[in-house]
Amino acid sequence: MVLGKVKSLTISFDCLNDSNVPVYSSGDTVSGRVTLEVTGEIRVKSLKIHARGHAKVRWTESRNAGSNTAYTQNYTEEVEYLNHKDILIGHERDDDNSEEGLHTIHAGRHEYAFSFELPQTPLATSFEGRHGSVRYWVKAELHRPWFLPVKLKKEFTVFEHIDINTPSLLSPQAGTKEKTLCCWFCTSGPISLSAKIERKGYTPGESIQIFAEIENCSSRVVVPKAAIYQTQAFYAKGKMKEVKQLVANLRGESLSSGKTETWNGKQLKIPPVSPSILDCSIIRVEYSLMVYVDIPGAMDLFLNLPLVIGTIPLHPFGSRTSSVSSQCSMNMNWLGLTLPERPEAPPSYAEVVTEEQRQSSLAPMGACDDFERALPGPLFAYIQEFRFLPPPLYSEIDPNPDQPTDDRPSCPSR
Repeated sequence: MVLGKVKSLTISFDCLNDSNVPVYSSGDTVSGRVTLEVTGEIRVKSLKIHARGHAKVRWTESRNAGSNTAYTQNYTEEVEYLNHKDILIGHERDDDNSEEGLHTIHAGRHEYAFSFELPQTPLATSFEGRHGSVRYWVKAELHRPWFLPVKLKKEFTVFEHIDINTPSLLSPQAGTKEKTLCCWFCTSGPISLSAKIERKGYTPGESIQIFAEIENCSSRVVVPKAAIYQTQAFYAKGKMKEVKQLVANLRGESLSSGKTETWNGKQLKIPPVSPSILDCSIIRVEYSLMVYVDIPGAMDLFLNLPLVIGTIPLHPFGSRTSSVSSQCSMNMNWLGLTLPERPEAPPSYAEVVTEEQRQSSLAPMGACDDFERALPGPLFAYIQEFRFLPPPLYSEIDPNPDQPTDDRPSCPSR
């Protein structure tokens, strides 16, 4: 009898999304099929799958141990997140070539389903970095007597979700800095920078609205700029390796001496990037927005505002909450911000409560007799009356506006 040959061995996942991309998170069930196609009858010891997931870092550093001696120091570390094995055909032992316990597979195409659950504990998001990675995969192995194993590995993606609709990620981020330039015995005027963003958390594809004011009282021409940076940090054997990469940037107009520039919501779009990784012990991925002033012939003046790139986008109510908190939580007079739209006046009291309803509400109600006896008479009457009191008068004009003051010395034009 002529034995057949293995034509193909493939792995496919049952995707949970519309894009047919295998993406999962902690606690999800990963399911799929191993497809085996053979040209004729074959005998098989076992068909196994092995699902694994780990974070791994590795880098090398050169060391000098003397004038003529040098060596290389390796730094490696690994954290395991997933280790699952399953047998689809056959038995566990496949290290011998005995003919016992073999399974016959006939010519054609055969599918074998598999399924396993990801751990409920937080998992690190899939990531490929300069000195490390976080990877998840399923490996299939077909064992036959007197043949080398046929192996195939296919990766899938894991996202540890970060919901930006949390109070800490909806809070505004702001800062102010000033720099005075000196040249020998001559002191130039200061350069000041103030910047603010509406929140800390964003998702890829969103645009960050930057509110900033740059004042140039120096004798040089400066350029305001902004950039998003990704910082990758790798940890092994008590050491850290850090890589900083530019993600996106923008440039403002050149600012001559004595001039001021204001960014009233200048937009910087976030490109498709990996989410922040904050819970892995050996790999961290963090982001920051740098708003800075490029000063020729001197060190730049810059502000670093931390960012968190999440996976769950902003809810509509979260946007409103963020807008209100950004307007009320900080005094931003230096930006001269205004509300994006004028509020709508509420309906009048007469439109909501008629006089007949108000009078009837003051009459004793049988359903409330027990409650009325439990309260002092005047207090109960006050509660009933308060239910239908008209609201305070509404006005779109503040009758007692705050008088803005600015005690800063003016910047003389040159």
